[in-house]
Amino acid sequence: MASLNKVLLIGNLGRDPETRYLPSGGAVCNFSIATTERFKDKQGQQQEKTEWHNITMYNRLAEIAGQYLKKGSSVYIEGRIQTRKWQDKQTGADRYTTEIIADQMQMLSGRGGAGMGGGEQGGGYEDFNQEYAAAPAPAPAARPQMAAPAPAAAAPKKPAPARSFDDFEDDIPF
Repeated sequence: MASLNKVLLIGNLGRDPETRYLPSGGAVCNFSIATTERFKDKQGQQQEKTEWHNITMYNRLAEIAGQYLKKGSSVYIEGRIQTRKWQDKQTGADRYTTEIIADQMQMLSGRGGAGMGGGEQGGGYEDFNQEYAAAPAPAPAARPQMAAPAPAAAAPKKPAPARSFDDFEDDIPF
């Protein structure tokens, strides 16, 4: 049986990205994003739980993130989860770090904004991925606008006649 390691996150950066370069010349960018779950507890009180995710990007995607993202930026991340084992230099103890290795990114708050309403208007976003980290998407003015949905016909529709359970076909597609 095949397996799948896929992570999709939408959140806000908790700190500015840190970009560094490996001896081979490849870029590495690290930052964290917060995702917040809202729910009601047993007493009916609204609660929030924030989860922090460590993100690592490589090569051109890392350079783009380091250049355009900042603390508070809203971002969509797609990638895989990875756990690394390393040794603490002071104690020699084994340590583990779990992080998201991102291969795609969409900046949801635009170039100028930091997730606080600044930047592009009209819900614009920038789309980048590891394999094809090319030029940014066109500005919102250059994107085609969707037409407004057509209004519903004025005449009311008659409800479909009720079908009995016996009319139901037992064709199950699996």
